Order: sequence, then structure tokens, then C-alpha cells
Amino acid sequence: MPDHRFFKKAGPFTLKQLAEIGGCELLKPEDADKQIDNVNSLHDAGQTDISFLLSKKYVGDVEKTSAGACIVHPDFAASVPENTAVLLSKEPYRSYGLIASAFYPLEKTEKTVVHPKAIVASTAVISEGSRIDAGAVIGENVTLGKNCHIRPNAVIGDNVVMGDDCIVGENASVLYTLAGNQVYIYPGARIGQDGFGFFMSPKGHTKIPQLGRVVIGNDVEIGANTTIDRGALGDTVIGDGTRIDNLVQFGHNVQTGKCCVVVSQVGIAGSTILGDFVVLAGQAGVAGHLKIGSGAQIAGQSGIIRDVEPMESLMGTPAVPIKEFMRQAATLKKLIKR
Repeated sequence: MPDHRFFKKAGPFTLKQLAEIGGCELLKPEDADKQIDNVNSLHDAGQTDISFLLSKKYVGDVEKTSAGACIVHPDFAASVPENTAVLLSKEPYRSYGLIASAFYPLEKTEKTVVHPKAIVASTAVISEGSRIDAGAVIGENVTLGKNCHIRPNAVIGDNVVMGDDCIVGENASVLYTLAGNQVYIYPGARIGQDGFGFFMSPKGHTKIPQLGRVVIGNDVEIGANTTIDRGALGDTVIGDGTRIDNLVQFGHNVQTGKCCVVVSQVGIAGSTILGDFVVLAGQAGVAGHLKIGSGAQIAGQSGIIRDVEPMESLMGTPAVPIKEFMRQAATLKKLIKR
């Protein structure tokens, strides 16, 4: 159960309300007025809690749960105990996320609050409902939209523009950036730094000025200690709905389409372009100046050195189609046994 010292709870809600919030259907309409006070795990939930069944792996847990209500796929409705109300959803995890967000919404201030130990340039525009915490630095001509939260010791560089409902975490820095609405930059991230650009020769390395920007769409999350370099001449672009995990590196002029997922410790070299809904699993490495088609999926620790067609699923270094990788692994295993 969430610790209320750290997470402020809303509610309670009726099951009818929660079904509407989560896009669910109540198995028994007579349960509509039942009050639910909190979210909890299948193991720990009581009669005033709601839980969810993630997959068939946890059917044994749902059969033993004491939860007052449970979100399940219709295929598993029969596994829920009699005293537990059932909310049917074809996407139980998504429904749970929506319901949990209703119980624990992001905090918003009713008026603009600037901590006396924050440093805010006189030319900065801080819109209604935004909060600037102690030690934060807001540069010249910065524009922050409504209901933004700049947390302690974060730095927003000169002329940066951020839309409504943005969060910049502790000790993060945002430079040379234009960001849309609902952008969440986690602690320690570095956005808009100099790209790694220089000309190598026997005379030494000549620095190439990095004169582009970072352009971030709407509803984007950028994880803790991730670095996104600004473009060299064009822009580095992060598409709408993209989720970037912790400790990821984006080189200069990388572009993503919408709703990409980039997992921790991925490195993408400069000028590579990702289509929509691309998934790069943990520690994958992508060479520069490549194109990765929409819907492509790259397995963890894979090395990408060629263009990837839309909807391809690759694995290994150098990466090959997953079925081919599995055949290679099976063949190698047989050779070792001989």
C-alpha cells in the first residue's frame, strides 16, 4: 500500500466511478455503489482496496486475494473469489494505471509559488499555478506554461520554452530546448547539452559548433540521468508520447516518432531516426545515421549497425531477426556439446 507520508490520496470512489475512470465493465451491476478507499497488491489488499491481475502467472494470487475489487481480463473472471467485485477490462494494467492515478493525482498549486531561494530572471515568464523550488535557476526570457513544477536545484537555461503541466526534477538541466505540454524530466537529466561533434585529424580534433536545439513533443517522459544532446545544425526531436528510461544517451540530431519506448542504458548515435512506436530494450546500441522503421522492436544488448525495416524484431550483435538469432544460439549449443 502506498505510504501516505509520501503520496497524498484522493477518494474514496464507488466502483461505478472507478469502472468509468478505468474503462472497465462491472461484472455485477449491484456492486456499483461499493466504496473503495485505496489501491493495493493482490496479496495485501483488504475489502476497501482494489487490485488487478497482470497476467495468468498470478492467477494463484487472485484466487486467494481478500481485495474488495479486482480488475481482470474477462478470461480470468471465474478465478476471482466470491467476495471480490470484478471489473472486466481487456487491458487490466492500463485500467489499473488510470484508477491509481485517480487515487494519487499529481499535486498542483492553486497559485504561482516561487521559493525565496530560487533564482528567477526578471525577463522570465512564469505562468499561473507554477511552482519554483529552492535552488532552482530560471534563465533570461524563459517561458513556463501553467502548472509547471521546477524542483530543487534544477536549471532552465536562457530562452527555453516549456508548455503546461511540465515537471523538471531535482538537479536536472534544460538548455536550448522547446518543449510541449506534460513533459516530465526526471532528476539529474541533461537536456540540450553540446553534441559530441568534432573533426579528427593528425593536427588534432577541431570542435564543430552545435547550433541546433532539442524539440520535445507533448506527453513525454525523460528518465533520471538521461542525456539528450542538442542538434548540430538541425534539431534533436523527441516525438509525442515517447517514454525514455534512466541512463539513456541520445546523440545530436537523433529523432523519434511518436510513442517510442527507449529502455535504460540505450545509446543512440547521432542523426539516427526512429519511426513511431519503436521499442529499444535495455543496453541496446544504435549506430549513427540509421533509420529504424515504425513498430520495430530491438532486444536488450543488441547492436544495430544497419537500417531496420518497419515491424522488424531484432536481437544480437550485430543484430539479426530474433528467430535467426535463436537458431544460431541453438546451433552453437549443439556444437559445444560435441
